[in-house]
Amino acid sequence: MGIDLPLLWALIIGFGVMMYVLMDGFDLGIGILYPFIPDKHHRDVAMNTVAPVWDGNETWLVLGGAGLLAAFPLVYSVVLTALYIPLMLMLLGLIFRGIAFEFRFKARERERHIWDKAFIGGSFTATFFQGVVLGAYVSGLPVRDGAYTGGPLDWFAPFPLFTGAALVCAYALLGSTWLIMKTEGALQARMVAATRPLAWALLAAIIVVSLWTPLRDPAIAERWFSFPNLLWFSPVPLLVAAGWAALLRALRQGRQVAPFVLTLFLMGLGYTGLAISGWPHILPPDIDLWQAAAPPQSLGFALVGALFIIPVILAYTAFAYYVFRGKVRPGDSGYH
Repeated sequence: MGIDLPLLWALIIGFGVMMYVLMDGFDLGIGILYPFIPDKHHRDVAMNTVAPVWDGNETWLVLGGAGLLAAFPLVYSVVLTALYIPLMLMLLGLIFRGIAFEFRFKARERERHIWDKAFIGGSFTATFFQGVVLGAYVSGLPVRDGAYTGGPLDWFAPFPLFTGAALVCAYALLGSTWLIMKTEGALQARMVAATRPLAWALLAAIIVVSLWTPLRDPAIAERWFSFPNLLWFSPVPLLVAAGWAALLRALRQGRQVAPFVLTLFLMGLGYTGLAISGWPHILPPDIDLWQAAAPPQSLGFALVGALFIIPVILAYTAFAYYVFRGKVRPGDSGYH
């Protein structure tokens, strides 16, 4: 029995995208929270918590995009054609965020507010349009004869715009719980206060998306609510409820690591729910991953490189987080 290369590549790309969402989400979340951190010293500390690792986090986005091009070129071409505008706005946001990281620490005091604004705007823009791309992709992209047949603004619709706003809340929650774990004192207390309403906002967003998705697509409703699928998939919403309750309890108990871990858990469950809704269609609503896959020779050739590079990425990521573990305090260096 041979290896199912399209399935293996779908798992690799899905893993890469999930790692990007989880790892780059909290540093984008810090940028979203920056307007609520007025003290300049606290802003320095917040940025220093991610300064050593933020650029490495984006490696997973590159892996996911490159893997999609290599393994599913049809999906790559359709997604870029259909979602060119939000993808370009997302990349511009990431560029501004990256420039702000590099120049904020080098700017003179009277100019630093410019880079603060670039950091805020870039983080919000990148996050919002990531969510828009996700919502538009989940909504389905019409394809005929291997080409996108929709319009350039089809993504500008209620569901993608809502998922954009929902992802802003999710990344902000990741950012606040990260800062609870990495800071102390007044900044940590401010983030604890911010995390509670963000947790409620995330729960509301999960409920709305969980109801909106099956209501607008009978096939997804059938998947989730038919028997015996209802039994098989019921642990997902139950775990979401348990994880959310555990997050609020951890905040009440003053725990510092658990809120971040539980937020990662909730994000992972949301990602799992979307995967269940869409499977096996890699290009919703009609094209499955075997129909969209590249030739087996291309999949096998690219797999050799992927199996080499993924352990390298995991190793240096783990090393970076190990080296820069622990609390960040005023005066600790980031890029200084």
